[in-house]
Amino acid sequence: MKNPAVDIMTNRPNGVIYVGVTSNLTQLVWYEHHTTMEYAILREKQLKAGNRARKCALVERSNPNWLDLWQDVAGNGR
Repeated sequence: MKNPAVDIMTNRPNGVIYVGVTSNLTQLVWYEHHTTMEYAILREKQLKAGNRARKCALVERSNPNWLDLWQDVAGNGR
């Protein structure tokens, strides 16, 4: 079963922000699960249309230290 998600990744804390899909996996700093791929795509477009300050604020609300969340997603915990 697929678990659609939108993600924000970065190359370092407060560095370049990538929303959505990338072929260069860097540091996962935010993600959000959705019930369908359609909802995930709509959310991705919404985030891409936003400015950098809004994306940074979204990350900092749940991950103020910009920690790499990949282990959380992979199920290994920190």
